[in-house]
Amino acid sequence: MKSFTPEIDYDNTVISIGDLYKSFGTNHVLRGVDLKLHKGENIVVLGRSGTGKSVLIKIIAGLLKPDAGTVNVLGEEVPQLGPIALRELRMKVGFCFQNGALYDSMTVGENLAFPLKRNEPNMKAEQRNKLVDIVLDAVGLSHTIDQMPAELSGGQRKRIGIGRTLILRPEIMLYDEPTAGLDPITCTEINNLINEVQRRFKTSSIIITHDLTCARATGDEIAVMKEGKFIKQGKFDEVFTDNDELIREFYDYNFTQ
Repeated sequence: MKSFTPEIDYDNTVISIGDLYKSFGTNHVLRGVDLKLHKGENIVVLGRSGTGKSVLIKIIAGLLKPDAGTVNVLGEEVPQLGPIALRELRMKVGFCFQNGALYDSMTVGENLAFPLKRNEPNMKAEQRNKLVDIVLDAVGLSHTIDQMPAELSGGQRKRIGIGRTLILRPEIMLYDEPTAGLDPITCTEINNLINEVQRRFKTSSIIITHDLTCARATGDEIAVMKEGKFIKQGKFDEVFTDNDELIREFYDYNFTQ
């Protein structure tokens, strides 16, 4: 559980999604999704593989267009944005890919500096290096600055991936399966890091996962997705008092094995 009380502003909605639909041919992935993320809040979107979780955050990030519905991020209607406005919005929204998405030919330090060089080319090297040091310290991996991604463990690559997303100081973080493929101890480290990012950088986050330990550790709110829509939303203990078969299956699989 969290060791701090998140500073959530329930009067300030940073993501608002209404009646969202998305299909790929005859595969109806999202079937009327509604969601609100408040400033400073972590929402966990929980569901089985193939239920539309990752499609949802790709739509939020403007990587996919919905078939119908509204997607408002930081006051902007994402599907209506042109390329320049969308690029500007993405500077405020950090997307943490499942595999870390590091460049194998760059050192850790170079990976972290890359978004700054691309998006803020006039930044002085001294300031850029300072930001790299700050982020490496935040993810607890200052000693890896000169290492190559191949020299890192899976958990370290995930943490560096989160760090590279943080380097631009986004207001919103989108995490896609942050604990997938990791051992229990490393999962705990990633969960603690997600909470530390929320506390230290004052981010608002959507966390996509099927890991209930991650959901319970990081989520201020849980939204359970089934067949392309949310069937239950609330605090962890509220959601898992439900008698819905899918919800009970999730709980039993994660906590009774």
